[in-house]
Amino acid sequence: MLIEAICISKMIEQKVRNNMTIYKLRVRDETGICEIVWFNQRYLKNKFIIGEKYKFFGKVKARIGYIEMNSPVFDSEITHKNTGKIIPIYPLTYELSQNVIRQIIENGLKEVENSFEETLPDYLLEQYKLEDINIAMHNIHFPQNFEQYNLAKKRLIFEELLIMQLALLNLKNKYGAQTKGIKFNQDVKMNDVINTLPFKLTKAQVKVLEEIDKDMESSKCMNRLLQGDVGSRQNGCINNCII
Repeated sequence: MLIEAICISKMIEQKVRNNMTIYKLRVRDETGICEIVWFNQRYLKNKFIIGEKYKFFGKVKARIGYIEMNSPVFDSEITHKNTGKIIPIYPLTYELSQNVIRQIIENGLKEVENSFEETLPDYLLEQYKLEDINIAMHNIHFPQNFEQYNLAKKRLIFEELLIMQLALLNLKNKYGAQTKGIKFNQDVKMNDVINTLPFKLTKAQVKVLEEIDKDMESSKCMNRLLQGDVGSRQNGCINNCII
């Protein structure tokens, strides 16, 4: 929730234990009073002036006679650094606040602005309507709207999955070229087994078995998962190499 309210109290500092200090501030708007609470944020002690208006964004809880907001981000009445726009939320560590981490990320992006080397070819960028890497890196952190954020997210997810897929394909090709599988005798036919079954296979089942038969006659390693349809008694895995 985003509220705009006037500060009506000094910051109250309460030390509840050795490693925990609570800071409380009361603000008011035309609807009532809100108590703002922060934990271990000593730099906020002299940050607010009674009678001045501020904007706060955070989660609120209903209390008797007032509401409470925990660890919000905030701005003065005339600034929009932390409110009134899409704000990134990062995992916190030690005593670093969202504001500190956000400023570090913003400073870091300014240092490397437009210096990321494009890794995807132009035809992929055009075919899948993907953002340039430098635009995506900025907009994943500080987009002007959700359309920019979603385009940046799409670009980075696409690239990550593509790299993973290419790496797996490279490992598969490398393994297949260097490792030989078991080459079975071509004189052994799958039909000899199929004809002994007490039931008739479907066309799809026959097709799969023929493909397996062909693969097993080759010295190339085969990786295959044979899975039954819903209602089948069991699923099986047939292979002549490590899956």
